[in-house]
Amino acid sequence: MVNLEKIDFTKQDGIVPVVAQDSKTLEILMVAYTNKEALELTLQTGYAHYFSRSKQRLWKKGETSGHTQKILEILLDCDNDTLVFKIEQTGVACHTGRKSCFFTNLQTNQINSEVEIEPNSTYSVIDILYHTILERKNSDSEKSYTASLLHGKENTLLKKIVEEAGELTFALKDKDENEIIYESADVAYHILVALALHNISPDRIKQELARRFGISGIAEKNSRTNK
Repeated sequence: MVNLEKIDFTKQDGIVPVVAQDSKTLEILMVAYTNKEALELTLQTGYAHYFSRSKQRLWKKGETSGHTQKILEILLDCDNDTLVFKIEQTGVACHTGRKSCFFTNLQTNQINSEVEIEPNSTYSVIDILYHTILERKNSDSEKSYTASLLHGKENTLLKKIVEEAGELTFALKDKDENEIIYESADVAYHILVALALHNISPDRIKQELARRFGISGIAEKNSRTNK
């Protein structure tokens, strides 16, 4: 019987970091976080489950991509607050389609591993776009429109959302199908930039929409008004 009481979940609001390591090559593939519930699922199923700080929920590695991590051994460090999952990786560990999440040399900025699996085939376009936007936080504002939005004044981004929403309403009024699609994409993109600015994963929006299933629109609105 595994004694989870050995693990100190108190230092970081109930979560501890996890290093996922290839059991054969010993290569570090990724770092994530787990809480007690996710770790219990990991032990019960034999596959890695984590707690996502950005999505604020439990997730099974590979739940979308199919790139699962079979647990072979779990190690606890001397401070009882960090874990190592020794795993058998199916597919790749990184959402970029690379085997490992650690592929950028900090000193030279060189990318030292190739994409093995195109992320478009395993992740939704919203997830890919959101992560791409997050990466643009480190880009030059003069070379990247996204970076200019992220690094500029927030009011500029907010005005852009209002502007794009206005253009969408005109397209809807004109009943121009192509323009409706085009303007909807513009609105969605700028909303994702705003979410990325505040580090809010679009998965949180999906969770909120799922929560509203079975609740009437009037009741849901009243529940917010009464808070």
